[in-house]
Amino acid sequence: MFVLTVLQDTLRIPPHNLSLPLQDALTRQICSLYFDKVLKDLGLCVTLYDIKAVEGGFVFPGDGAPRFTVDFRLVMFRPFVGEVLIAKLKTCDKSGLYLSLGSFFDDIHIPEHLLQQPSTFDEDEKLWVWNYNGTPMYMDLDEDVRFRVVQVKYPPIPIEQEKNAKPFAPMQITGDVNADGLGLVAWWS
Repeated sequence: MFVLTVLQDTLRIPPHNLSLPLQDALTRQICSLYFDKVLKDLGLCVTLYDIKAVEGGFVFPGDGAPRFTVDFRLVMFRPFVGEVLIAKLKTCDKSGLYLSLGSFFDDIHIPEHLLQQPSTFDEDEKLWVWNYNGTPMYMDLDEDVRFRVVQVKYPPIPIEQEKNAKPFAPMQITGDVNADGLGLVAWWS
């Protein structure tokens, strides 16, 4: 779920940060550039792990800010395919379930064809129901759901977006709950 990623970047340290120790100034710059952002094929940046090397300190003419080439490691959220996670069921509709890892990550979708079979969508309750040997098992909102990661994708950034479209998600996880032990955690306790 969490991996260390090694990156190298040339960082410009703004003049107002030059009074700080170099490590602190570089940490602030890395923080502003990377934290809480999705890097394509790398995942969501969670935190800075460490700074491995610093070179440079060159100042370009007409600019009062030095530039350093920095090698550093970031902790990234990037679940691997086949990994089993637990998330909260936030909403559901005819297309499937939408899960959230709290305030951390919200773009998890379980499509209807990857739910336990046979499952039906109850229009009155607006919930999915798994028919387990004749017993209806409701997938209630705000319940913990154990799911298996099927796909992690990084869609291209749209050039234009419709006014009423949902916000762009730079990283999307597709999950599966069609196996023993998967689905609502309460079912298997």
